[in-house]
Amino acid sequence: MNKIANKQIICDTLIKRGKENRDILVLTSDSRGSASMAKFGEQLPEQLIEVGIAEQNIVGIAAGLASSGKLPFIASYAAFLSMRSIEQIKVDLAYSNTNVKVVGISGGLSYGPLGMSHHALQDIAVMMAIPNMTVILPADRYETEKMTDELLKYCGPVYIRVGRNSVPDIHQSANFDYEIGKALTLTEGDDLTIIATGETVKSAVDSSKLLKEKGIKARVLNMHTLKPLDEKAVIKAAQETACILTVEEHSIYGGLGSVIAQTVIQNYPVPMKMIAIPDEPAIAGQQLELFEYYGISADNIAREAVNLVKRC
Repeated sequence: MNKIANKQIICDTLIKRGKENRDILVLTSDSRGSASMAKFGEQLPEQLIEVGIAEQNIVGIAAGLASSGKLPFIASYAAFLSMRSIEQIKVDLAYSNTNVKVVGISGGLSYGPLGMSHHALQDIAVMMAIPNMTVILPADRYETEKMTDELLKYCGPVYIRVGRNSVPDIHQSANFDYEIGKALTLTEGDDLTIIATGETVKSAVDSSKLLKEKGIKARVLNMHTLKPLDEKAVIKAAQETACILTVEEHSIYGGLGSVIAQTVIQNYPVPMKMIAIPDEPAIAGQQLELFEYYGISADNIAREAVNLVKRC
């Protein structure tokens, strides 16, 4: 069982690369501990900037550093970066296509016991609506490591959402091809396609195993990059399978389901079902308890898939 959180993998990768490239910087807003960036600060103290609780300022400072040739990574709470700093992200980063990576930690429901103030369930909708912003949600530690390396070569503003705790592995090792903007097919099938992103991918994969026992062959797509979306993979799934089920840890509005539906309806309409957080103040609780409550569990995904296939 993996015990390393994705945010720790980002830190470890940045330490390796930061020793080789002194232009790599990490900026935190009283969040180096929460963001698992304390080790980066210990090993590369001259490359970590602590801004304090000032999420708006941290974006402006990072933009200035990027303009002078640095490679800044901001690491702070997803709930606050995506709400308090959104004007600075739009104007200082996106408008000028500034090369800053914004790492939203403890995204989705992973700060579950702290309730609505700390839930980050609108961040994807906000970030995807901003021009020039790339949006990525890695599924496990191997994917996170590959993503971080790719980000060092990827020019432009990027929003990355990771959770708080460790997550089960999806991949067996780092031996797979990874490209920003290209979906990963985890299981093959032609009865329906399940498209998931971030920490919900594990539940989607597990549901495909339950469906197989019922004689239903489900294709599972790991849509780690929501923007730019791999439209070819989505259209291919619509053409080759009878229906599409999306799974995400985000509001039903403006997330994975919405962008997949936009693509499907404009290119090859098929029946769809979206599993997401309903339009209500999300309740408090441990993340996995909330996954169960909101239907982001393998059992419920399989149940919804069976019902969807019956409609097709």
